[in-house]
Amino acid sequence: MKKKNIQVAENVFAVIGLTFFTQGFQVAYDANSATLLPPIVISIIRYSVWFISLAIVIFNYKKALMVIRQDIFIAILVALIYASSIWSYNPGHTDANMPEVLQMTSFALYFATRFTIKQQVRLVAWTFALGAIVSIFFVWRLPGVGLHWKTHPGAWKGIYDYKNTFGSMMVIGSVAFLLVPVDIKHRLYKWGFFLLMLLMIYFSTSKTSLIVSFLIFVIVYFYRQFRWQGKRSIVVLDLGVMAVGSICAIVVSLWAEILGAFGKDPTLTGRLPMWASLIERLIIEQPLLGFGRGGLWGEESNYSLEAGMLLSDNYIPPHAHNGYVDLALDVGLIGLSLFLISLIIAFYRSLKLAYNTKNSEYIWPLGFLLFLSLNNMSESYLIRLANIYWVLYAATALSLGAEIRRNAFKRSLSEKNRNSILPNLE
Repeated sequence: MKKKNIQVAENVFAVIGLTFFTQGFQVAYDANSATLLPPIVISIIRYSVWFISLAIVIFNYKKALMVIRQDIFIAILVALIYASSIWSYNPGHTDANMPEVLQMTSFALYFATRFTIKQQVRLVAWTFALGAIVSIFFVWRLPGVGLHWKTHPGAWKGIYDYKNTFGSMMVIGSVAFLLVPVDIKHRLYKWGFFLLMLLMIYFSTSKTSLIVSFLIFVIVYFYRQFRWQGKRSIVVLDLGVMAVGSICAIVVSLWAEILGAFGKDPTLTGRLPMWASLIERLIIEQPLLGFGRGGLWGEESNYSLEAGMLLSDNYIPPHAHNGYVDLALDVGLIGLSLFLISLIIAFYRSLKLAYNTKNSEYIWPLGFLLFLSLNNMSESYLIRLANIYWVLYAATALSLGAEIRRNAFKRSLSEKNRNSILPNLE
């Protein structure tokens, strides 16, 4: 009974930690107004989550070291990000926001060390179910908080800072509920919350979230139907790749018309000129190590003002609206390369895990990695601020290697037991 209570308490702590990194506790009327919770309360939650997760990691340091070795590129990237204050264009701004990196990574390491992928999917599903329910309450009782008014009037943002953020959170929640394992008596809750997540995506009016969720569901369905079953699956996979490639070719050739149908201009609301300008400046000035974490977007930076002028007069963008561009600006091509290597390894392992199991929860890493890769094409959801995206990415990438080995051991053990039984039957 005591062990069960400890597990329940740790599950509650994990959900609180995940909710904190979604910025769900920092709910406010808008980005420029004070949060509803007093800052001291938010600080208590922040440091409690950080110190408790760090203490648990230290207590389980042997297992934590094994987990870190599953993807050493993440550790190197985090070290590079932390060192970027040395060459930062705005070292004061970089230093002030650097603890966020350690907070996110510490909690991600704790999450990967203490929970299996199956448990992680459940905790993620609970977190966003809670986020959706509380968001509905705010829209109902405090519409000034839960809805946009001045910009994007009527669009839902719930307990989050922006409609696109709300949409992306609900996309993660929908993927989690699609893949979370449940018994027969709980299927109604699973599919009920899944449909609720889809409804929340619709109310967010985030077109990016709608498109990304559709693509993820199609790809996840493909992998659920055609797992690794021999040569036939290889043929099906090749045909699937060809089909996706054909669709991409059509989208690329008709992208102006497609974006126009969604109310966007062919340059993604002016982002392409901004990206081109930022990449050019990076290559000319700091190609290898970048400008330091957030250094380009600090209050004292003239670069952000120049980039904003490409979008509209007197607009200062808070980020590049592209996670890969922002990462390159922060830690250069070296840092971007480290992340891409880590991402490719994680994708390979997620495909291997998805193909070699019939359990739906083992498709979760693939689903989340697809979300992260697609969503960062038009939003900055990697290491900017303290965010849930880096937490879930690092936890997923670190968990995959151990999960594959665990499943391989179970299969070999099952095969040994089967082989030992056969002679007795003969």
